[in-house]
Amino acid sequence: MQIIDNTKLNAKRNLNLFCFVCILLYLCTHYKQVRMISKNKIKYIRSLELKKNRNKEGVFVAEGHKVVDDLLALQPALLIVATAEWIKGKQLGAETEVIEVTDEELKKVSFLQHPQQVLAVFRQDQATAIDSFGFSGIDTTELSLALDGVQDPGNLGTIIRIADWFGITHIYCSQDTADVYNPKVVQATMGSIARVKVEYGNLLGLVESLPADVPVYGTLLDGENIYQQPLENRGLIVMGNEGKGISPALAQKVNRRLLIPNFPEGRPTADSLNVAIATAITCAEFRRQWK
Repeated sequence: MQIIDNTKLNAKRNLNLFCFVCILLYLCTHYKQVRMISKNKIKYIRSLELKKNRNKEGVFVAEGHKVVDDLLALQPALLIVATAEWIKGKQLGAETEVIEVTDEELKKVSFLQHPQQVLAVFRQDQATAIDSFGFSGIDTTELSLALDGVQDPGNLGTIIRIADWFGITHIYCSQDTADVYNPKVVQATMGSIARVKVEYGNLLGLVESLPADVPVYGTLLDGENIYQQPLENRGLIVMGNEGKGISPALAQKVNRRLLIPNFPEGRPTADSLNVAIATAITCAEFRRQWK
């Protein structure tokens, strides 16, 4: 009787040990160990403020729960630096290095004046060029944006957010347009960078290569009142530099010249609109006509 009881007891112990090992293996497989942040890690993150370092590593930084969560829905992060409050309840894969920090420690790595609980490092989207202009191609049956020398990071980020709002998924940029992975751009997108594809290349060459029947829109001072023009639900909308507008060579290729009128006509007013605001007004009119 004693031998049978011992056998049952040993079997129960072995079962408990087996269950414990299984749980431990599961946790090791699915969760990354939370670490403390090092000086080298701080130095690495701060170095990503520079474009050359971002491009060398093929990564970019995103901050704030809205931006980070939107990106995490599409791709895993390589590194997450966050407070315990943000980490709690998150299920992050083993490929993500997680570093728990205090609010004060987060300030040491953040590019924001007021850090927002989490900073993450993601891989850049490596677009594969399939044309001679450096772009991955353009779908002329859809409406897309083209940015000619938009240099302010805040403007670029806001335009990406506007494009996302109005269902525009592709933006083609000249090489002198601000870097989409600049931390200020990423922050200004408020997560829209996860849904809008931004590419860089020879913008003039791209426009010149389009078939003659593809509408190329541009807002110009000699354009026609946008509210009196029939707009197609396809083609390219070109927006120019903050101070100079669309470059002369590219302006010559615009075959649908538009004007955003001031009100009332003839009244002394500002000489131009901010490029992001002009983009919002233009996209809104396109979608109003094709709602």
